Amino acid sequence: MKKLRRTMLFMPGNNPGMLQSAPILGADSVILDLEDAVGLTEKDSARTLVKEAVKFIDYSQVELVVRVNPLDTEFGLKDIDVIARVKPDSLMIPKATEEQLKCIEQMLTVIEEEEGFEKGYIKLMPIVESAYGLENVYSIINSSKRVVAILLGAEDLTSDFGIKRTKEGEEIFYARNKVSTACRAARVDAIDTPFTDTNDYEGLVKDTLKAKSLGFTGKAAINPRQIDTIHSVLAPTEIEIRYALRVLEARDEAKEKGLGVFSLDGKMVDAPIINRAITTVQLARMLGIIS
Repeated sequence: MKKLRRTMLFMPGNNPGMLQSAPILGADSVILDLEDAVGLTEKDSARTLVKEAVKFIDYSQVELVVRVNPLDTEFGLKDIDVIARVKPDSLMIPKATEEQLKCIEQMLTVIEEEEGFEKGYIKLMPIVESAYGLENVYSIINSSKRVVAILLGAEDLTSDFGIKRTKEGEEIFYARNKVSTACRAARVDAIDTPFTDTNDYEGLVKDTLKAKSLGFTGKAAINPRQIDTIHSVLAPTEIEIRYALRVLEARDEAKEKGLGVFSLDGKMVDAPIINRAITTVQLARMLGIIS
């Protein structure tokens, strides 16, 4: 299986204490944010602070992502040029377009060569947060081989549509389906939008379950207190694991008998169910739920 990205925790890039604590909060990935969390007058100082943090703080136990500013601002290209040279795992690109990702790809190739980094090391995570991005998400994914995940940004997306953002999330049902389907087709991770009420754990569970049911592989978080809840929801349940193990055991028995399709509990089991069982067991092992 690919890298776990169940949780991606946003941390403001202008807060030294949070940058220092980010690696030990339990998220699979941390996103050091130079965009929304940083005011216009602090952009340059935050960029320097994040650069120094990446150089001197041990982020080896998490995936390190830096969200840069949009490329259509005066800060975006500066962010990429400075931050890429300290070798984060990924750059997160707001309101990304195909042309922008191709430009960034060329920049990173030059920087990696100049700095002696492995070619293609720095990955890209575009954010889909506009009507254009949503309509062209599959094309955006395929505009660069560095793309490993897409983040759905529902706040900006609903703003672009001129509609109200709600806890229930019915207004982003189509967007979630579109992003999840495109990511699955392109074999990259689909990361769901954050749940912004940090005190509503019941709402967070419902929202994460909805994302899971639509095929999202992870969810962004804006508070460390959300991490355990998201991990719990995205983990396979005990019932799912037991059934998956039984499917694989029955598969092996069927193979010995020369059968391609077999029955379990009176229901036919074929390749899609077997593949789902394999994925469930692999994830359970990665999480240490089973050995």
